[in-house]
Amino acid sequence: MTLSSMIMNIGGSEWAIIIILGLILVFGPKKLPELSRTFGKASGEYEKAKELFRLEQENMKKHANQNTYFMGPKISGPVTSQREKLEEIAKSLGIDYVDKTDDELRFQITEKIHH
Repeated sequence: MTLSSMIMNIGGSEWAIIIILGLILVFGPKKLPELSRTFGKASGEYEKAKELFRLEQENMKKHANQNTYFMGPKISGPVTSQREKLEEIAKSLGIDYVDKTDDELRFQITEKIHH
């Protein structure tokens, strides 16, 4: 009987016993409970992270379906001039547009959108 045929005849539970005996030989019987606790904690943290990731994905899908992401300023209707367009955008973003130049409005709109 060759080594490869002996390995092929070992079942799943027998492999578990061999692994446990190997761990006892490597780490010793006193370190094994500590090793098991560490493995259990790591496994628990992995499951928590996996669940958190799943919930975050569901939340993102829900928001994407509801189109709740910021899509830019809301303009109520057609505008006839560049100034009116700037005022509508400023109004929708909550920016005071009275007594400001077009360039000042553009700057404040850009700042508001990017922050």
